[in-house]
Amino acid sequence: MESPDDLEPLAPHLEVETSSPTPETRVVALRGELDIATVPRFREALNGPIEDESVNCICIDLVEVTFIDSNGLMTLLNALRRMVRRDAKLVLACSNPTVLRLFEATRTDATFDIAATREQALALSG
Repeated sequence: MESPDDLEPLAPHLEVETSSPTPETRVVALRGELDIATVPRFREALNGPIEDESVNCICIDLVEVTFIDSNGLMTLLNALRRMVRRDAKLVLACSNPTVLRLFEATRTDATFDIAATREQALALSG
């Protein structure tokens, strides 16, 4: 029988999927945990759309994200800053109460455009 000391903690898991609903819009959908271990994969997926001048809106779909730490939040804020700097839009889709509490607690719920679904978030980009 395994003792608790033999069990390795589960590594944080994050799936990242990028799509293009229109030529000027990118959706980066995340599933899992956005933390110090997974943020590099997320950042890599964001860099292309942020640097692509033909993209005027990025929707980050956090609907299936279960946890975001301060590293994830800083990455989101950095992406927003970079998009605003080039007069483009970044919107978030998020309906998980735990994740929404992070935005409320850090008062970034007023900084980001947040909608409950991807479709509603994309409508904010109009």
